[in-house]
Order: sequence, then structure tokens, then C-alpha cells
Amino acid sequence: MRPEKLDEFIGQTHLIGSGKPLFEAIKAGRLHSMIFWGPPGTGKTTLARLIANHAHAHFLTLSAVLSGVKEIREAVATAKRIMTEENKRTILFVDEVHRFNKSQQDAFLPHVEDGTFYFIGATTENPSFELNNALLSRARVYVLKSLNEEDLLNVIERALTDGNRGLGLPLIDFPLDLRRWYVAAADGDARRLLNLLEITADLMEGGDRIITESLAKQVLAGGSVRRFDKQGEDFYNQISALHKSVRGSAPDAALYWFCRMLDGGCDPLYLARRIVRIASEDIGNADPRALQLALNAWDVQERLGSPEGELALAQAVVYLSCAPKSNAVYVAYNAARKEAADTGSLEVPVHLRNAPTKLMKSLDYGKAYRYAHDEPDAYAVGENYFPDQMGQRRYYHPVPRGLEIKIAEKLERLNQLDNSSRIT
Repeated sequence: MRPEKLDEFIGQTHLIGSGKPLFEAIKAGRLHSMIFWGPPGTGKTTLARLIANHAHAHFLTLSAVLSGVKEIREAVATAKRIMTEENKRTILFVDEVHRFNKSQQDAFLPHVEDGTFYFIGATTENPSFELNNALLSRARVYVLKSLNEEDLLNVIERALTDGNRGLGLPLIDFPLDLRRWYVAAADGDARRLLNLLEITADLMEGGDRIITESLAKQVLAGGSVRRFDKQGEDFYNQISALHKSVRGSAPDAALYWFCRMLDGGCDPLYLARRIVRIASEDIGNADPRALQLALNAWDVQERLGSPEGELALAQAVVYLSCAPKSNAVYVAYNAARKEAADTGSLEVPVHLRNAPTKLMKSLDYGKAYRYAHDEPDAYAVGENYFPDQMGQRRYYHPVPRGLEIKIAEKLERLNQLDNSSRIT
């Protein structure tokens, strides 16, 4: 069912719709090196073949999973021979190009530069992280998107009706609601959808031209495997969406992304750790209970395991989403950490040092220290706790939300006491 002409290609209208730059370049046979970045089953290999066909170019393909520098050299030699003997351009298509290491990727550069071949790489991973800058600078990146429901329904219809490459069963009884089951199981992947249809055809009895609900359930019994990889782009995008939904006080969206990650096979304990992080980073002292609740949810997950423990994590996600938000501690921590690194090994003021020995006492360690509990309101007005060379600093600025309203009021009152003591 691989499309043989551009007008058979399904999806990616943002790239190859009429009038789009890539579409016009393909039609005109104008070649350039490219990186196709997108999920599996979205047409990366097919599109590369169609480009070669329209440009009347020789098509070479390598798999980064199975190939090394030796195979790259052989492809270079073939491209040079084709140019010399047939005066024909070559497109070298490299599938899973992110699997190549830096030296293997560098091996393409001189041959892309001198025009030995046009390079088209396909990857499911973010090229910014997985490909060398030198290779990226010589290729244009095109982002392919998952096929939507309409696209995949078109794939089903074409597979049913095409007598040469498909099932050739245009009159098959395949209700729309069952077709949508297959579309949902494919999860945007045309290749997966066609595999499911092939399994269905194998299970149909003799001349039976009906796809029943029981047959569909039998084919789809294994469930759909969502696009989710703990080292991949989708993983980081989804945890980012979960974090930002909680930060944005959107409990329903946060629950959705939480469940999406569980559905994709994410370790619940990883989510528990991230939820604790969110409690400190985005709620902080606006509601200190959030951190304790997040830790409790983590504990429940470890004690009960799956699936019972996930409910406690969901409770924490909802609570954190609805809690007042403050990143004041997070900002203060980063500011203090930066200044600690920038200022180096400043000495601890003598009055703040401990003096457990006679020698230390003779050196005035702890001398003139004011024990806060002996002061009015347990506060030593005007006392300095920073290194002498630094003076006073202010990193923590409570926000006007939740408990930090009260914290801000207290700190302001203490600050006024300090200021009045300095004036006198």
C-alpha cells in the first residue's frame, strides 16, 4: 500500500499540500538535503522515495540500526559510479539516523558538500539533541505529524478497495464504529493500522466478508501501544505538559497528561518523584501541605503498587493543581546558589562560629553572638548572618498567595525593625 505517486500520499498536508514549499520543490524536481522528523508510520520513507521518483534520482537506503562506516563508504562509491556512468543524481536515505554516532554522522558531511548525493535522514527523535550541528546545518528539517482520524479512515478505505496492493474487498461489511476502533488502536501510525488489517484478513473465514465486533476485539485484544519512550521526545513532551498544567492550575488537563503517561507505560514512581518536585518548585510555601501530600502519595504508591497506588498520585496531582502557586523558594534557591558559586569561600563571621574548645574561645569564636530566643519575639533585631564582605541580601520574595501572604507580612515587619535599629 506504499503510495507510488504524490497524489496518493495521505496526510502531511502542511508539507505537501498544494502550494507548500516542499510540494513545489518535489514537483519541480528541485533537490536539497533534508531531515524528516516524526513518529513512526507517518510516511518518512515513502516521502523520500516519492522525492527520488519525481527528481528521477537514484535511491539508496541505509538503516542506521544495521549499518556502519563501511556501508556508508559503499553508498558513497555507488553514488559516484551512478553519477559517472549514468549522469544521474543520487538520494541517500538514512532511516533511524539518530542511531548513528557523531563520527558516523560526520562521515556524510564531505559528500553532502561536494554533491555526491543528497542526504535525507529520517528520525523519530528530536534532531536538536540527536544530530550533529554540522549535519543539521546542511539539511532542512521537516516535521511530520501523526495521521489524524480522517487520514487513517482513508487508509482503511484505500486498503479495502485497492485490488492490486490492498485487500480488494470493496463490498466488505466493516461498520464505521469498528473502523474507528482500528484507528484508535493505530494511534496515528498508518503502518500499524495496515498490519492490523492484514491480521484481520488472515482471521476472516473463507468467503466471509464481514468484520464483526468479536473479530475486531480478537484482533485488537493486545491493546494499543502508545507512542511513549522513556528516552524519547514524547516522554519529555508529556511530562512537560503535566508539569505546566499543574503550574497553570488546570487540574483536568493535569489529570489527562498524568493518565496519558500511565497509559504509555511510564513508571508511576517516576511520576511520584516529579510530583514531589512540582510541589516544591511551583507551590512552595504558598501551601506547605502540598509537599507533604506529594510525599504521602509517593509512599502510598510504593506500599500498594499498581494500580491502587496511582489513585493517591492522582489525588496529589489534583491538589497541587488547585493549590495557590508560588515559585518564590525556587527563585530564591537559584539566586542564592548562583551567588554562593560566584563569591567563593568567604569566611563565616566570627560571631556565628561554634566554639567547642578553649582555643576556639580564645580566638573569639561565637563572641557577641545574640541567642535569638533571649531576644524580644525571639528575633535579634539588626543582626547580620551573611559573610562580612557581602552585607545583607534578599533572595526570597514571598508572593501574595496562600500562606506566603502571612510570611511576607512577618518578613516585612522584621525588616522594618532592622531598618529602625540601623537608623538609631
